[in-house]
Amino acid sequence: MRRHALTKVLPYTPDQLFQMVGDIARYPEFVPWLMSMRTWNDHDIEPGVSSVDAEAGVGISIFRERFTTRVTRDAHQRLIAVSLISGPFRALKNSWLFRPHPDGTLLEFSIDFEFKSRLLDGFLAANMDRAVGKLIACFEARAKALYGAEAVSEA
Repeated sequence: MRRHALTKVLPYTPDQLFQMVGDIARYPEFVPWLMSMRTWNDHDIEPGVSSVDAEAGVGISIFRERFTTRVTRDAHQRLIAVSLISGPFRALKNSWLFRPHPDGTLLEFSIDFEFKSRLLDGFLAANMDRAVGKLIACFEARAKALYGAEAVSEA
């Protein structure tokens, strides 16, 4: 299994980023290689913790694939955890954790994955730094569009 992690400070509140990243149905609006997103089974597990299943249609160059995940959103911990249900992966887990920081939010993003195809696994592993950087840049641009360029302090 391959692992990649990224830590970054962003000038938004943890709650703003948690809400934005947790709104997975909107991802095709700002993630260019995400061609479709279908969600179902959205429900509360307990107060402040919810789960939703999602099927993403991805298209990058000649690669076209669909995969299904379960997304758990924990507002208490400001944690979004994603686990694989089905798709071209042998394994897939990722998480977004949003911690308060003097300059906004400390984002801790991690992804663990392994494709069923060795060729695809090797290709993505070789390009993972760039792929994660582009993904995070999409979310940063979305946050800027939603919340503006300056940090919003939590009262």
